[in-house]
Amino acid sequence: MGHLTKSNRAFFVTGTDTEVGKTCISKGLLLALDKMGYSTVAYKPIAAGCENTPDGLRNEDALILQRHSNIELQYDEVNPIAFEAAIAPHLALKALAGSDDVHFIPVDKIREGFVHLLQKEPNVILVEGAGGWRLPLGGSYLGRPRYLSEFVSELNLSVILVVGMRLGCLNHAVLTAEAISNDGLKIAGWVANQVDPDMVLVDENIESLKSLLDAPFLGNVPQLSGDDHAGNYLNLGRLGLSAEI
Repeated sequence: MGHLTKSNRAFFVTGTDTEVGKTCISKGLLLALDKMGYSTVAYKPIAAGCENTPDGLRNEDALILQRHSNIELQYDEVNPIAFEAAIAPHLALKALAGSDDVHFIPVDKIREGFVHLLQKEPNVILVEGAGGWRLPLGGSYLGRPRYLSEFVSELNLSVILVVGMRLGCLNHAVLTAEAISNDGLKIAGWVANQVDPDMVLVDENIESLKSLLDAPFLGNVPQLSGDDHAGNYLNLGRLGLSAEI
């Protein structure tokens, strides 16, 4: 389902850790795709750290994705599972639930939200994960923990890996890439995102990552300000998308 055609694709944006700029990169991708003439929808199935508003729980990252999808979406279509506490989502669910409740986030609900967006017939669906690749959902299946990555594997989504450029990123990137490969998926492309302005030997680290990761390098995104956005630094042609539809 993830690999449809060159003009109908679904991508899952994951990161080497939390706070590495997944939303920054996702926004840039949406803006660049819009400029190329692609219709887009964005999906953040799980979000923690939401603000309690008169309209319900709202997550800043999900609101950014909603604003920059060029097919109009209701908030709940973008982010169906929201938690106020800024903690691991399965722990936020456990804190809300009673002692007799089942404490896991159902993959079925995540899948249903994706299929609903697919019915809007966008050229590109962009799904943003939460945290890193192995986000626990709580509970277990046949004695094994459940993760958000199961949804990605089940639907065979193309993966875009955001590497937060800071000390330790080589290890985090390689381990994440290995986990994605072990789940039977390939990385469609990876992005170097400058999250630490004081990181030394940035260019040398990027060159190391190019040799360590078996995936196309989409671009090096500096720290941004003003109207600048990540899409200006990304080569979307390396994702196998045509220059225009």
